[in-house]
Amino acid sequence: MTTDSKLGKLPLAGVRVLDLSRVLAGPWCAMALGDLGAEVIKVEHPQRGDDTRDWGMRIGSTETAYFNSVNRNKRSVCLDLKTPEGQELARALIRKSDVVIQNFKFGDIERLGLGYEEMSKEQPGLVYCSITGYDRTGPEAARPGYDLVIQGEAGLMALNGEPTQPPLKFGVAAVDMMTGMYAAQAVLAALFQREKTGQGRHVGMALFDCGLMISAYYGLEALLRGNDPPRFGNGHPSIMPYGVYEAADGPLVVAVGNNGQYLRFCTDVIDRPDLASDERFRTNITRTVHRDELMPEIRRELASRKRAELLERMSKVGIPCGEVAGLHEALTSRRAVEGGLVNTMDHPEVGSVHVMASPYRFDGERLPVRRAPPQLGEGTQEVLRDLLGLDEDRLAGLKARGVV
Repeated sequence: MTTDSKLGKLPLAGVRVLDLSRVLAGPWCAMALGDLGAEVIKVEHPQRGDDTRDWGMRIGSTETAYFNSVNRNKRSVCLDLKTPEGQELARALIRKSDVVIQNFKFGDIERLGLGYEEMSKEQPGLVYCSITGYDRTGPEAARPGYDLVIQGEAGLMALNGEPTQPPLKFGVAAVDMMTGMYAAQAVLAALFQREKTGQGRHVGMALFDCGLMISAYYGLEALLRGNDPPRFGNGHPSIMPYGVYEAADGPLVVAVGNNGQYLRFCTDVIDRPDLASDERFRTNITRTVHRDELMPEIRRELASRKRAELLERMSKVGIPCGEVAGLHEALTSRRAVEGGLVNTMDHPEVGSVHVMASPYRFDGERLPVRRAPPQLGEGTQEVLRDLLGLDEDRLAGLKARGVV
């Protein structure tokens, strides 16, 4: 492990991660480890880089908003892994690393001589994370994995959206992101075990597996019912009233989580104690059974009042509630600004760039963003020189041959 006294307060200070992955699930895992203090080296193709450098709004000559959203706290090193020299340099970097993350198509990483079986022989303590679309040991191992496809196959589209709509995907690539977080958890567990045993592990994560887990309580209800549960859009299948409602001047969120809150909602917020005493609505279970009778009454009462009044009343009696903000409004809100959730960092081409903060807090302090998302290959010379000891002549020759 590497050491740096300046990083002593970071939980993963001294851990080096080699990120051989691209697009979202693997890079998200690597970014989480980087947020926690690991040194993350991202390996990219010398000409095109990560696919997401060409997705979404452009920032400078090599970055996009999509790429930057998942690659903070990393260095970028360009290697052509299809060349023998590039493969040897990658092997050398793996020997210097504690963790490897890869999401190559099934079998490709082994053909490059960079697979777990080969590398763990040289480095028994290596924690190696492979992310695939489907189970690496099953009949679909070679199928490529794409978030949108998995959202369809895992039943997630079937539970999302309004009942009158066709199946609807999540607004973000939820399967990729959750797989990345699950992978980061597994890597941390393997690192913890390695501290006790000295042995690394091969972590295997499949997008389909993680996508199915996202179904959570919806999934278990589907099994109990023997068919698909109904969709409720912005409502909740098990709690009532709970969702997005229209006030007289705009939408708001109401989250009545228990029977005590419901009583206060009826008596102190919408002035309808009769809805609290009605036997059909006294408990949450009976309210969900009689959802169709209760919903119009609640909608009518909320629509007759302004949002500010409703929010004030609900807050006063301890009912969870909030406005429905636009995304830009949320990111620039006082809450986000005071929480330090968006950073502005220097950029060599465009002057400055927005970078999301880490969500992690330790001992009351948010972990810092140490590095802005990297320009393509910005760390190649430095990493290969300092970590692998390559001199300037060797680096120049590699560059001339297109290896770096």
